[in-house]
Amino acid sequence: MSEQEKVVSDQASERNYRKTRQGYVVSDKMDKTVVVEVEDRVKHALYSKVIRRTTKVKAHDEQNEAGVGDRVLIMETRPLSATKHWRIVEILEKAK
Repeated sequence: MSEQEKVVSDQASERNYRKTRQGYVVSDKMDKTVVVEVEDRVKHALYSKVIRRTTKVKAHDEQNEAGVGDRVLIMETRPLSATKHWRIVEILEKAK
């Protein structure tokens, strides 16, 4: 029986790597959901210029704490709806 508990605890402690991103809240009009704009900087293969690309993702905000303009840390999670796969870990900076 102790071997079974050990196997279960090993499986629980072993977790896949989850992506984390920082971004700015663009919209908070939905209940428990915010839209976060995430910036990604990539280097152009031929011209070596750094290009800014932005992506908007929906993130889960359980307490409805985040507001427009806040800088937040989001983490990848299981699909919570058809378009929501991220959740807010913490609010890094409140909007001024």
